[in-house]
Amino acid sequence: MSGNLFARSIHDLSAAAWFGGSLMGAIGLNGATSQAKDATERTRLSSLGWKKWAPVQTGAFAAHLASLGPILWENKGRYTAQDSVMAATWIKTAVTAAGAAATLYAAILGKKVDELAAEGARGATEPGAETSADLAKAQKQLKLLQWVIPGVAAIVIVLGAWHGEMQRPKNVKLGLLKD
Repeated sequence: MSGNLFARSIHDLSAAAWFGGSLMGAIGLNGATSQAKDATERTRLSSLGWKKWAPVQTGAFAAHLASLGPILWENKGRYTAQDSVMAATWIKTAVTAAGAAATLYAAILGKKVDELAAEGARGATEPGAETSADLAKAQKQLKLLQWVIPGVAAIVIVLGAWHGEMQRPKNVKLGLLKD
């Protein structure tokens, strides 16, 4: 078998970790911590959970990027020879970069929420009556990002499937004939 099953698997699994971890955090972690009886515990516990996940998330991103080298090398001839492969690659790259930027910004906001956790709130992304304007602003942005990030990660996974479909023999043949 030719190709790079290992690199492609790492690439897909790391995107799946990004998607699944961010979705579980939004639904499970943030949802569960909003049930804490003490308002100051809600943001603190959520922050602790996200801190535990951060090394895994970082490792997944690093693995995702590292797996690109072998994948790009294996497919170097397809980028110029097969119609739409280069365009699909640039689209996936742009979406991945946007998602990485959103994830990094969410981490920065999460740090701010953690620093202000003692103020208390209705939930990890829900300000309370006692919440300062700084904390409320960060929480409102995180409330949006907690859904944007798994959405973008899902798009990256779908774009990976699109790349895979382009490698089917009939699609390679059609892509080569269009030139």
